[in-house]
Amino acid sequence: MFMQSNKFNVELSQILQDVKSLSDFDNIMNALYKQGFQEILKAEMTKHLGYEKHAPDGINTGNSRNGTYKKTVRTTQGAIELDIPRDRNGEFVPLVIPKGQTTTEKIESVIISLYSKGMSTEDITVQLEEIYGLNVSKSFISDITNKILPAIHEWQNRPLDDTYYLVWLDCLCFKVRQDNKIINKSIYVIIGLKTDGTKEILGLWISVNESAAFWLSVLNEIKERGVHKILIACTDNLAGFTQAIQTAFPKATTQLCIVHQIRNSIKFVPWKDRKPFLEDLKAVYKALNLESALVAFEIFKQKWSTKYAYAIKSWEANWDNLTPMFQYTPGIRKIMYTTNTVEGVNRAIRKFTKTKSLFPNDQAALKSVYMAIQQIQNKWTKPIHNWTMIHNEILIIPNGIWFDHFKQPDCIIENS
Repeated sequence: MFMQSNKFNVELSQILQDVKSLSDFDNIMNALYKQGFQEILKAEMTKHLGYEKHAPDGINTGNSRNGTYKKTVRTTQGAIELDIPRDRNGEFVPLVIPKGQTTTEKIESVIISLYSKGMSTEDITVQLEEIYGLNVSKSFISDITNKILPAIHEWQNRPLDDTYYLVWLDCLCFKVRQDNKIINKSIYVIIGLKTDGTKEILGLWISVNESAAFWLSVLNEIKERGVHKILIACTDNLAGFTQAIQTAFPKATTQLCIVHQIRNSIKFVPWKDRKPFLEDLKAVYKALNLESALVAFEIFKQKWSTKYAYAIKSWEANWDNLTPMFQYTPGIRKIMYTTNTVEGVNRAIRKFTKTKSLFPNDQAALKSVYMAIQQIQNKWTKPIHNWTMIHNEILIIPNGIWFDHFKQPDCIIENS
């Protein structure tokens, strides 16, 4: 494996000693990239011949190394000149750069494709060895997958639509190495429901702590990218979010996820009572309107408050943010009272990242999640279920004339 090469194992601090400018850094990166491919070619020759260079096993085998020849190839790092090894019998054909090919795009695309499917760098090295006979290091795999970083930056800063009917917010937690410690970090995901009924992931943000300041910076970022109107924001009671969205988008309705609220409240209820507890609770959040919900909640409290006061208190504490859905029609309520949309995305992301129990840095975590969501978004080609009905319900919202930009664009009230 070329990680064992003395040259390749030079300490990063030693490599960077001569860096005085961005040009110097690029030159060093090109040199490392070239060296990576040279080591792959050497490993291929060893596999082809069946013995290491200068090893006694090669005596009287009928074939041996026969120097190299120069070849310039185009890579995503730029043009590099390689020394292609030869054997005396003229039988050696490199897999990483076949004869007649002057680019390394094939092997790079294979690596990125495997990475996007959720394979770890270690798994990819094994796969390349088994399928292609390439003996590469995990650091080389990381160098290749880092080619997508400019694409991530471009995607994270792309212009967004002016209007989103709903946005769903949630987070995923990962273990990340930082300052020689392993800490938990959250990657926050925002999904928007566009005016044509399709979904779009607006961006990814990584942080250790939630706060109003953090969320305000995120919301201001999407405003700078073109978002001016949000009708409804659905969240899992994220710390500081309600305060932040009321500042950034004061006309938006904030709805806490009912499903999360139920999960949190039944933590205080033992198994033997959970079924009747949940049945009675259903009368509250399935009520026809706010007045009916209040009546149902009073009945619910009278029955259960003595036994499970903490479960009741959590509903009372969050009541104002749990009940905005009652001002909307049943079709709209169905998509707004739960963050199942974003949780479904999170489950899909977990499928891609399940082999990665620890990320070496924030960049690696974002890279993996970005690759996963590109796979997910490719399937979002149609509007959500029952979109025609839901869309009509949105357009007749009594206090939502500012949203009716299809009919009266001059009447739109912009958020400040």
